[in-house]
Amino acid sequence: MTAAAAKITVPELQRLKTVGQKITALTAYDYPFARILDGCGIDVLLVGDSVSTVVQGVDTTIPVTMDEMVYHCKLVTRARPRALVVGDLPFLSYQAGVCAAIANAGRLLKDGGVEAVKLEGGVNIARVMKAIVNVDIPVMAHIGLTPQSVHRMGGFKVQGKKSGRQPGARERLIEDAQAVADAGAFAVVLEGVPMDLAHEITEMLPIPTIGIGAGPYCDGQILVIHDILGLTDRFAPKFVKRYADLQGVISQAVTTYISEVRGGAFPADAQSFH
Repeated sequence: MTAAAAKITVPELQRLKTVGQKITALTAYDYPFARILDGCGIDVLLVGDSVSTVVQGVDTTIPVTMDEMVYHCKLVTRARPRALVVGDLPFLSYQAGVCAAIANAGRLLKDGGVEAVKLEGGVNIARVMKAIVNVDIPVMAHIGLTPQSVHRMGGFKVQGKKSGRQPGARERLIEDAQAVADAGAFAVVLEGVPMDLAHEITEMLPIPTIGIGAGPYCDGQILVIHDILGLTDRFAPKFVKRYADLQGVISQAVTTYISEVRGGAFPADAQSFH
């Protein structure tokens, strides 16, 4: 492995923050996408519980199970990516207590092959994060708009706005950010956070911040791969930028295939054996 293709590690992400190089991250849920994204030089591949919404067709991330997360982690790590692979701990895999949290985090490393885990929450979950870190499992935190808390939040809403509707919300997010850093998280995802607040948190914390709907001042950015490729027709949040329309490309290819089969143009001599 050459120096240019050296494996991305937890300490390397810290170095990137220190030198001011933006960290790039995307979700991946299977072997083909892991190979493609890794070949492009992505820094972090997140096997997200968002698999529930973009692959399984569910409205929230809540139903996805540990077994399903382990399965998708296996598919991604089978590509032996250079990128750091992080696996999401799904709903109720860590909230029920420290022992369950450690065991489930261990499953994602031992059976899924990932190199770190991600869990949602701040002050309320810091004790659990610290326990996982204390058994040498790297933890990425996730605060702000936490999709597993969608019902409490009343939907997928920006958190920490300067408004009377969320009194003290900004202060609580700052407390959450400090709590996860103190618990030993090596990085923190900031989702659905006003960019000035994300900037303040990024400047405050010694660990990298990875933004999604948190503006340009974070140490890195992450998006869902299906969103940036135009592979989903679900509602796209404001923070999503589509870099391609693969749904249109795929639809045209399949439509042409159907037409050629029905019209007798496929298979032709070139696709037949003699």
